[in-house]
Amino acid sequence: MVVDPIADMLARINNAMKSRKSEVYIPHSKMKEKIAEILKREGYIEDYTVSEENKKGNQGTLIIKLKYLDNRNTKPVIQGIRRVSKPGLRKYVDVKNIPYVRKGLGIAILSTNKGLLTDAEARQQKVGGEVLCYIW
Repeated sequence: MVVDPIADMLARINNAMKSRKSEVYIPHSKMKEKIAEILKREGYIEDYTVSEENKKGNQGTLIIKLKYLDNRNTKPVIQGIRRVSKPGLRKYVDVKNIPYVRKGLGIAILSTNKGLLTDAEARQQKVGGEVLCYIW
């Protein structure tokens, strides 16, 4: 049983990048799908799909196609990925304290009352929320 599904997703992506895999399979949830949507929109992954065929139930699988800077899959686009808010210690910020990741070169994903947003979108819409992760 996975206690923190988002941390599991980020660890799977990180491990797949380190082992130079072209895609990674993750158990599906709406939150994970929204995170994958943000990663695609920001250019960190090539694409994602949801496969409904799962032998153990009807949860489905999220298939993320990873993106690399070269043809031989040696240099991944995602250089680092870190979970910030954890089940044991939640981290909430208001709009004035939204962090800049790597001086603006990375993104922070926030869970707000307007859905999942990047740090720039949250500043633009003037909302704070829970900082889920940093990606650079």
